[in-house]
Amino acid sequence: MKQITIIDRQRGSMEKLENQLRGRGYEVRSFRDEDVALKEIIECSPDLVISELALRQMKGPEILREIKKIDSRIPVIIITEHSNTQDAIDSMREGAYDYFAKPLDTEKTLQAIEKALDLFRDEDAETAAPLRADLQAGQGNSLCGRSPEMLEIYKRVGQVAASNAAVLIQGQSGTGKELIAHAIHENSERSKGPFLAVNCAAIPETLLESELFGYERGAFTGATTRKLGKFEAASGGTMFLDEIGDMSLSIQAKVLRVLQDKAFERLGGRETVRADTRIVAATNKSLVDCMKAGTFRVDLFYRLKVVSIFLPPLRERGDDILLLADYFVNKYNYQLVKKVRGMSAKAAEMLRDYDWPGNVRELENNIQTAILLNRTGTLSCEDFPLHMERQEHKSRQVEDAAPGELAASFRQILEPVFGTLAVDFRGAVYDRAVQDFERALLGLALERVGGNQVKASKLLGISRNTLRNRIERFGGMENL
Repeated sequence: MKQITIIDRQRGSMEKLENQLRGRGYEVRSFRDEDVALKEIIECSPDLVISELALRQMKGPEILREIKKIDSRIPVIIITEHSNTQDAIDSMREGAYDYFAKPLDTEKTLQAIEKALDLFRDEDAETAAPLRADLQAGQGNSLCGRSPEMLEIYKRVGQVAASNAAVLIQGQSGTGKELIAHAIHENSERSKGPFLAVNCAAIPETLLESELFGYERGAFTGATTRKLGKFEAASGGTMFLDEIGDMSLSIQAKVLRVLQDKAFERLGGRETVRADTRIVAATNKSLVDCMKAGTFRVDLFYRLKVVSIFLPPLRERGDDILLLADYFVNKYNYQLVKKVRGMSAKAAEMLRDYDWPGNVRELENNIQTAILLNRTGTLSCEDFPLHMERQEHKSRQVEDAAPGELAASFRQILEPVFGTLAVDFRGAVYDRAVQDFERALLGLALERVGGNQVKASKLLGISRNTLRNRIERFGGMENL
């Protein structure tokens, strides 16, 4: 039997809620004094705490902090008589599972209680995968993985790092091309020199040339002083040209000269500037297609492709997905001052099975959002934006299904028995057919989830109370 502790300074103000909880089989212990309640929480470790916000001695979210000190895993629902915006914000920031104002909407409060108990104590959360201890924030970087594909890339990085050869990194957006460029730089003899990155697609052509090569005073309106370009500033180090496939042909010609002669002129200048800069370029486009289209120089392509590295999409990296997820959980635990311990087996399965069109960048964004929204200390499917997108996609699939598709199947089932229905239940055929269909649907849903009503209600898309009422109407689960 699950235990719920209620801290209520005004005896009886939550009496209706207490009675409802006891009627549902929960053991409820109610306290007016917060000190006594905290001692009870230490001794008994309840499954859930419901507390008023303003107590006799503790005000605001102080009670929350005290409960979390005892056991951060206990979900706490805050009830307040005088709700205001800041109290709601403070309560949720301090780790409240939910926040309600009086007079209580008993139905909504009960739904929140059941969901909290399900999230915090279900068997999925109990078997949560712990975080890897060797992926703590600040150790290494998100260039982690053990898949055979990534192992070959690490080997290639080690082979080319010591040279000054140009490197072309290819792969979809978000696969970590800049991280590979960083790894090449950090493992080279240039590691003490600068590493400068320029996204060629993000800077207009008129500005990109001056950004790369610099300009002389008076080169154009507003050029009041000389400015050094990135190639000059990166001398002795590495220059990373991201999305080089978006660079104009005129600038490509100047980059080609830097690769060939280590020389260029600043915009508006005649002096030849020499820079010992290694170039690592990256693209998510097919440069072969760009050359065929006449938008990329053939000679520059072969100058850049002295060494070529192709990064596979995240969906092809197998268990690296979960390794990266652990890294990002540690990273955002540290940055956001959170204490997420790991993720549920179902959440890990969801991450592993997803296609990740946005690759590592999409995974990182999902982990960051999940940690911000998590209230249990264990990441569950519901915490991830990915989960919501999949639910919306399923809804769209249902909406987009051909009209009458299910109706045609149901018609085939009804046709053989419709004559009997019409005779035996004349005048009530509709009610009888709908009632028996609903009985069969509920029975199948409960069988699918092993009789778990919370999971069945989620599968059917109805509240647990609605499901319970339907089951009671049919005389119990044994009659489904």
